[in-house]
Amino acid sequence: MPNNQTKALVQGSMTVAIFTILMLISAYVPLIFIVGLLFAPLPITWYSANYKRSSSILVAVVGCILTALTSGIIMLPFAFILALLGIVIGSAINQKKSKLYLFMSSGVAVLLSMAIVYVAYVQFANINIISMSIDLLRENYEQSNELAKTVTGQVVFQQEQIEAMLKPIELTIPATVTITAFMTAFIIITLNLPVLKRLGLDVPKFAPFQNMRLPRSILWYYMIVLCINLFVRPEFGSTLDIIVLNVSSILWMLLILQGISFIHYFISKKEMPNAVKWIATLLALPLSSIMILLGIVDLGFDLRSLVKGKTKE
Repeated sequence: MPNNQTKALVQGSMTVAIFTILMLISAYVPLIFIVGLLFAPLPITWYSANYKRSSSILVAVVGCILTALTSGIIMLPFAFILALLGIVIGSAINQKKSKLYLFMSSGVAVLLSMAIVYVAYVQFANINIISMSIDLLRENYEQSNELAKTVTGQVVFQQEQIEAMLKPIELTIPATVTITAFMTAFIIITLNLPVLKRLGLDVPKFAPFQNMRLPRSILWYYMIVLCINLFVRPEFGSTLDIIVLNVSSILWMLLILQGISFIHYFISKKEMPNAVKWIATLLALPLSSIMILLGIVDLGFDLRSLVKGKTKE
């Protein structure tokens, strides 16, 4: 038992040191700061996968404190989010959870930690990041207007047009934050799991993106939202309108991913080069409406079985 405790203490110290160094890189090395942030959860994830949760939480807390002391208080929110994510991923690996559980729990962890950071900024520093971002966008539009007026004598956007463009952005912030949180979790998981596997951990393997299949219930949610927009027509800015707008944004994103997944499946079955997948993905992003329709058809009518049957022929 003493040997195990000593080993946990030594490896915990190493974990804290590596985490702090990665956060230092993120704070002071401009060219590779993103790499430092993306791999910062790695040491805590490894430790959490090998030791009990209480020890992992203690290591994460010490890592956050050292980050604040060495990198400045401005890095503390990032350290908190990434350390919590590392604990969640490591605990899921330790408990042999499925890949879906790993992804969902990680996304929720990032979302909750971002919410906690936002509330802390508002309560203790009186800084509203969302309002500041909206004001910054408004200033950019106004500066563009001034520049256009100086060059051409006319403004590009009227004040009413600027407010009309900013209002939907403000209303869809919950959906934007949710999508950002889950995409952040997915990217970090995708990058860190192969490294953890090389370190000897039994990590869950994610199925290829081309085999992604969303639940068909997504179509029912989409139909409900569509019916509300068509028949109820909630007042702009009302609670129902905000809910419908945010749910719609999330559903659109999911259906776009489903559509792109089908394109990857089609290209794979036709044995085209992998480069075609990347080109098709880049071309699909501007064609989001078509991707949504393709995602709906794929979920509703199982286009993959048709492609599979034709491939066999």
